[in-house]
Amino acid sequence: MAFKDMYALATDGSKWTVPQNFDACFNWDYDDGRAGMMGLYAKGKEMQWDAANRIDWSQELGEDNPEGMPEESLPIHMAGCYLKMSDREKARVRAHFQAWQLSQFMQGEQGALICAAKIVTQVPDADSKFYAATQTIDEARHVEAYKRLLSKFKIAYPMTKPLQELIDQTLRDSRWDMTYLGMQVVIEGLALAAFGQIRDHAQNQLCAQVNAYVMQDESRHVAFGRLALRDYYPQLTQKERDEREQFLLEASHLMRDRFDAVELWQNLGLPIEECATAMYESGFMEKFRNSLFTRIVPIVKDIGLWGDTIRKGYEEMGVIEYAKANVQKLQDEDEFIAQQFDARRRDIQRVIDRAAQAAE
Repeated sequence: MAFKDMYALATDGSKWTVPQNFDACFNWDYDDGRAGMMGLYAKGKEMQWDAANRIDWSQELGEDNPEGMPEESLPIHMAGCYLKMSDREKARVRAHFQAWQLSQFMQGEQGALICAAKIVTQVPDADSKFYAATQTIDEARHVEAYKRLLSKFKIAYPMTKPLQELIDQTLRDSRWDMTYLGMQVVIEGLALAAFGQIRDHAQNQLCAQVNAYVMQDESRHVAFGRLALRDYYPQLTQKERDEREQFLLEASHLMRDRFDAVELWQNLGLPIEECATAMYESGFMEKFRNSLFTRIVPIVKDIGLWGDTIRKGYEEMGVIEYAKANVQKLQDEDEFIAQQFDARRRDIQRVIDRAAQAAE
């Protein structure tokens, strides 16, 4: 089946173009670069992997619950319309919700691919161009991995409007730091929170494994944004920093309030208002929002966008306390968990090899 035939909803054509207005920047200095950035570049080269080989694609998905996620991970699991369903109807809703979520991962990774390529073209520092080049191939690999995973579902969904709005706003801005801010801080933070829910709760090892390996890369991408923006933002005026803080607040509200999967519930013939309300009030979604702001708020503080505008906004949203989160610890955990998946696969392969030798 062609991938385009898997879409449960019609896409708005096969292409989406976003007008651009920026200069491609060459750098003739070829200096040694910042030690931290060049160290990240070295790690980016060293940590490249092949989605076709690192992941065991022979693993299959569950029939009634493809990812093997707990029932409470379905945000409408306590909604009246869902409780009335038969087991078969519930299984269909689970499969479509999980495919919708993975589809947003895949679509968002294509957005990250394009943003990383834009950074290579536009950013003035050569060391940033070098690292962004490694991120570009990372993002291409992520699109590939999620496409392969969705192909096992045989269901896909177009990019949801709130995500498209966020990516559109990030790409249209001609200032190079806004691409970093929108992608490396906001969208990557959103992605890490969402990926982590599946990595940490899925009983299906294929789904958990894909998300663990993608998160290992994404934690480096966030570190890249931190290094680049932390050096740049002290050079701006307070007015310029205020403008960026306002963008962050608007993006934070968008992520918290508008990722309600309206098109999914509508496609399944479910009452939209009831499902959207259940999704917003879901305990699992509350955990997701907590994880989201744990990933974003401390980064915002670290890069120097911590003026009155952002602090007041985050206080009103009730997320200011997340500024205390230890970002490095989270990134180290992402690295460690991915390594555990690798170790587990090596152990399984050793058992298979021994069994094959014994049978000879």
